[in-house]
Amino acid sequence: MPQRSGPAASVLGSARKLFTSMLSAGETRLKLVIIELQEERNRFFSLLITAMVALLMAAFGIGMLVLWVVVYFWDTHRLLAIGSAAGILLVLAIILGLRVKYIASRPTLLRSTLEHLGEDREQLEERVEEYSTSRRLRKESD
Repeated sequence: MPQRSGPAASVLGSARKLFTSMLSAGETRLKLVIIELQEERNRFFSLLITAMVALLMAAFGIGMLVLWVVVYFWDTHRLLAIGSAAGILLVLAIILGLRVKYIASRPTLLRSTLEHLGEDREQLEERVEEYSTSRRLRKESD
């Protein structure tokens, strides 16, 4: 195959290099996505199991504490003890529910990948701008 020269060859060479760079960056980002998804899955299951065990232990502990308070005040203020325990538990449940809502609203999935894709987009925009500027300067000089 004969070797091309001139403006068409440089445009094709630049396009080929740009395509190769984009393909390489895409492959790297895809690998990063896979790794992040695996790490997020492992973190989620670990968090889920730990949270379930902690909730079970907390439920038993709170139940025993409420039972102890009710038994302690059984002869004098049993209704006050039951009402106070219920009120305190409801307030804590509301506070923890709001905390869970806050934690769930924070985006963490693929944060690193999205940052790298943004950087790649900026670099490609810079390269396209540089290419456009160099072409314009070449046209003006001819």
